[in-house]
Amino acid sequence: MKCQLWLPVFAVILCLQIPLFAGEKYNDHFTGDRLRFDFLFTGNKEEIHVFPVQLKMEPYWSGPEEIKADPSGCGNFRYQVWEDSSGELLFSRGFSSLFQEWQTTAEAAKMERAFYQALFFPFPKNEVTLKLEFRDKKGIFQPLYETKIDPKNYFILKETPMEAESLSIEKNGQAEKNVDLVFIADGYTPEEKAKYYDDVKRLTEEFFKVEPYSQNRKRFNVTAVFTPSEESGVDIPGEHLYKNTALNSTYYTFNVARYLTTSDMLSVYDAVSGVPWDFLVVLVNTERYGGGGVFNQFTVCSSGNELSPKVLVHELGHSFAGLADEYYSSEVAYEEFYPLGTEPWEPNITTLVSFDTKWKDLLTAGVPIPTPRTPEYSKVTGVFEGGGYMAKGIFSPAQDCRMKSNVTNKFCAVCSAAIQNAIDWYSK
Repeated sequence: MKCQLWLPVFAVILCLQIPLFAGEKYNDHFTGDRLRFDFLFTGNKEEIHVFPVQLKMEPYWSGPEEIKADPSGCGNFRYQVWEDSSGELLFSRGFSSLFQEWQTTAEAAKMERAFYQALFFPFPKNEVTLKLEFRDKKGIFQPLYETKIDPKNYFILKETPMEAESLSIEKNGQAEKNVDLVFIADGYTPEEKAKYYDDVKRLTEEFFKVEPYSQNRKRFNVTAVFTPSEESGVDIPGEHLYKNTALNSTYYTFNVARYLTTSDMLSVYDAVSGVPWDFLVVLVNTERYGGGGVFNQFTVCSSGNELSPKVLVHELGHSFAGLADEYYSSEVAYEEFYPLGTEPWEPNITTLVSFDTKWKDLLTAGVPIPTPRTPEYSKVTGVFEGGGYMAKGIFSPAQDCRMKSNVTNKFCAVCSAAIQNAIDWYSK
């Protein structure tokens, strides 16, 4: 499950025209550290507000240095870092949030809520302006928040990062030249540390059995951070079960029993403040089925279910490559998730509003649009009605895919290409 976004054709073009900077230019503008801007998203179904909390300097910026602007076009939010003295755009990144996802639920029409969030970018050498934007329902970026940041400001916290025990599971090179995947423990007591590391090793091996991750294994670094919990397990509110855990993971997110997430992002971010990372996986010590993934925020996955390897791969599809859910018959909490008059930004679904920008070039001659869900077309890339939680009006590229069901462990050609693009960007 994931956040809803919209992106029309002209927005894609705009994203891809953002300036790209080589490594020499990067060193002119940034140190090797990481700047973290913590804030609260607050509001209701119709309103979004931003309340800043703190600025922190952290070590180990691990993102790619050769390309600093996000070329993916993904995210229902975007933040940009502009250098004040030169007027240059130095950095941009798209992301999603549980807050925006909550906005599509019935509860958001009745009340207001707040969600903790943080933005990360290379620590600037000069004064910059941070701009945060959101996509409206027509897919157009709108200004949301803006602030100036002086790197010499003594209110930027420069505390010694939390000392969290970690284990390198796989090391294939420098952080800035590889995809840095970091697991974080939740619901594991100190006595279960060995179990946690074994769980990460097992799931890592399963993860790298799936293409295109398998052929790109040497482009990943994998680290397991151990954050001990007072109690073993996880919160299951629908069954009145609660555990005191390090990262406060919980089932029944938005009252969907299988939806496993955490809103305690402060604890998550603090746990990895001293390690290099690109993508985070909160691994929860439970045999219960479930998980969640939010683009450029986190993946959450249970460790002990027989389907956990498939859940991990599916949810990383959301958080790593910005893929949409292709299923259309399972329970969700969302209302009017995709406006049918707008082309979704996700690479693996379409409303046919701007299908030329999607996977049209992957269709072979004779494949009809729409494509019937019949055995004749079971192994081809097509345009099959159903996806994005809707049986009508949304179309996906395959009859089955890892983003649709647990029947297959393979990604379709469209999803594979999106994952490969993300790997290529983070492992320059």
